[in-house]
Amino acid sequence: MATESASYTSLTLPVLPLDDEVVLPGMVVPFDLSDADVRAAVEAAQAAARSSGDSKPKVLLVPRIDGTYAATGVLGTVEQVGRLSDGDPGALIRGRSRVRIGAGTTGPGAALWVEGTKVDDAVPEPLPGAVTELVKEYKALATSWLKKRGAWQVVDRVTQIDDVAALADNSGYSPFLTTQQKIQLLETEDAVARLKLATAQLREHLAEQDVAETIAKDVQEGVDKQQREFLLRRQLDAVRKELREINGEQEGEESDDYRARVEAADLPEKVREAALKEVDKLERASDQSPEGSWIRTWLDTVLELPWNERTEDEYDIKGAQEILDAEHSGLQDVKERITEYLAVRKRRSDRGLGVVGGRRGGAVLALVGPPGVGKTSLGESVAHAMGRKFVRVALGGVRDEAEIRGHRRTYVGALPGRIVRAIKEAGSMNPVVLLDEIDKVGSDFRGDPAAALLEVLDPAQNHTFRDHYLEVELDLSDVVFLATANVLEAIPEALLDRMELVRLDGYTEDEKVVIARDHLLPRQLERAGLDKDEVVLDESALRKLAGEYTREAGVRNLERSVARLLRKVAAQHELGDRELPFTVTDADLRGLIGRPRHVPESAQDPAERRTSVPGVATGLAVTGAGGDVLFVEASLADPETGASGLTLTGQLGDVMKESAQIALSFLRSHGAELELPVGDLKERGVHVHFPAGAVPKDGPSAGVTLTTALASLLSGRLVRTDVAMTGEISLTGRVLPIGGVKQKLLAAHRAGITTVIIPKRNEPDLDDVPAEVLEKLDVHAVTDVRQVLELALTAAEVKIPAAA
Repeated sequence: MATESASYTSLTLPVLPLDDEVVLPGMVVPFDLSDADVRAAVEAAQAAARSSGDSKPKVLLVPRIDGTYAATGVLGTVEQVGRLSDGDPGALIRGRSRVRIGAGTTGPGAALWVEGTKVDDAVPEPLPGAVTELVKEYKALATSWLKKRGAWQVVDRVTQIDDVAALADNSGYSPFLTTQQKIQLLETEDAVARLKLATAQLREHLAEQDVAETIAKDVQEGVDKQQREFLLRRQLDAVRKELREINGEQEGEESDDYRARVEAADLPEKVREAALKEVDKLERASDQSPEGSWIRTWLDTVLELPWNERTEDEYDIKGAQEILDAEHSGLQDVKERITEYLAVRKRRSDRGLGVVGGRRGGAVLALVGPPGVGKTSLGESVAHAMGRKFVRVALGGVRDEAEIRGHRRTYVGALPGRIVRAIKEAGSMNPVVLLDEIDKVGSDFRGDPAAALLEVLDPAQNHTFRDHYLEVELDLSDVVFLATANVLEAIPEALLDRMELVRLDGYTEDEKVVIARDHLLPRQLERAGLDKDEVVLDESALRKLAGEYTREAGVRNLERSVARLLRKVAAQHELGDRELPFTVTDADLRGLIGRPRHVPESAQDPAERRTSVPGVATGLAVTGAGGDVLFVEASLADPETGASGLTLTGQLGDVMKESAQIALSFLRSHGAELELPVGDLKERGVHVHFPAGAVPKDGPSAGVTLTTALASLLSGRLVRTDVAMTGEISLTGRVLPIGGVKQKLLAAHRAGITTVIIPKRNEPDLDDVPAEVLEKLDVHAVTDVRQVLELALTAAEVKIPAAA
């Protein structure tokens, strides 16, 4: 394969500078002669051609970038001088070949003359296969680009070019090439390398063009879709309008017209302004925007709230009291508080004091008591007595603050809080809202719901309650909040301070019998499919169920026992073993539901009672299930074991452990006075145990019980079986006051205790104890532990052996 080398010829030519423009060989370009540089170069070339006899004047076309000339120019011949299309004088110049620029020189005219070396393109003959493929590729790319632009005449001209150099220089016409890219083509002398460069530039441009066309197509499709959807929606609106006119409906009845719905709704002024602002946002938002669905949901919530809906209170005070008495037995404290509230509301309404300082006369009550005493069902009775709507909000296990105050609207799936949802569910702004199990509210990394309840339950500020979802003020000052709890200590102090405390300490045995007869039995007869005449429970049976089969503050287990009894009778009747009607007496209970589970100590055989040995005393305690009887056992270790000190068992808290230490210290320091052999306490270990060891126990009220048990152990005197005691002890033997007197006395009554010892300073608490319980109890109020020992210990019958 023969390869030709490029040939070089020296020339002296006038320079025609090209500002930010490049002309390649083969290109024909018009120039404006009104430009001084162009006119000077053409005139100088014409003068040189006349003197040398050339037929066409020659100029050197040199690109000039920011005042700097390129190193390579193009030899151009002036083909024609005349007028351009706009009428200005001009010259048509054709690029011939590349010229490598040398030093400057002189010549005729005002133009700049330079010496240069003409470079003639050398192309291998014949063309190698790789170059032929390159030529085909360039022509294909150029044809594709030209067809996209609709330049069909140029396509034919490009396909007819066979010269490699001419084909590469033809890309100088490409408008997408930058000046730098054209200079790069101009300075590349090798024709094959130049064609490769032109092919790469054209291929890159086509790739960019494909991407741009894809984006434009996607954009156009999106615009077309929006336009189509816009037109369809307008057509749908027109169809709906025609249908409304046919059906005689008004424009404002359209459910999707939020502006009309907001303007037609009876909303407070500030709420209306906020809703109209959201409607404006909705009208500006596109149908594809997620904000549109958020705004619609918010508007639906606001429009569904009963902003100005209120139920009229029933001011028949006697009628309300009768309703409460009919639906609940006992619970006089709560009934009196509701009656007082209604009486005050009636007087305020009569005197036009319904709203004072923007606040209405709501109430916040905390019903605290053991399970099963009717706290939750009492809420419905209160609403019934007042003629209000009732809503229950279960707070047990709630750990997220947003459950109370709502989520911010920016979150996906945001909802208003439970308080707002309760108002919405009630359909009025003054319902009775039961906050059930408020002591079971927890806190974690999501916040403290109890802290969020502070504003809700504060009568001084809940008239401007703001939910995070609504972000408008909601008046809760007319709502009656009833919060229920089992354990008072589990309620945060700041929250408890905002509520009026009402204690429900449990029922007496007589009250349980009345509740079972009037409420539990009719309900369970219906559930068992029995008529009230088919099975009758005698009062003796109900009393034994309440006293010996269930021992609780409430009536939940009592109702389960009644249900079990009725199921047993129904099953026996279906099996043909029992004829109906049937009256159940206390003698029938053992054969139907088994033996009693809670036999009082006083009913047991004297030898089987816990207090039948020295060192065991009966105390009273308060648990989450109400009051209960607590036994304390004490023993002395054998001297030969070498054990010493005080051992405590029964899962005790720190306060109860300290009470045991105080009791032991008191007996050691006053043993001689009490005629107790306290010398044994120095040589032998003392073990104090609280049975029901799996149940945690704490508190100071077992101090007198511990002292009595240890004194009984040392003296050998038994503790009376019918005596129970409670009270804190000091190191000097003083009996200090404790809490839960009512619950403890009810527990003593349930357990068959007849004598109870309490601190003297707790004597005023006896006013809260039901009269029928006090009649059956012999209550002794004491100030000193010596009085306790005199009352609780029997006469000396057994002397404890020294080594026992």
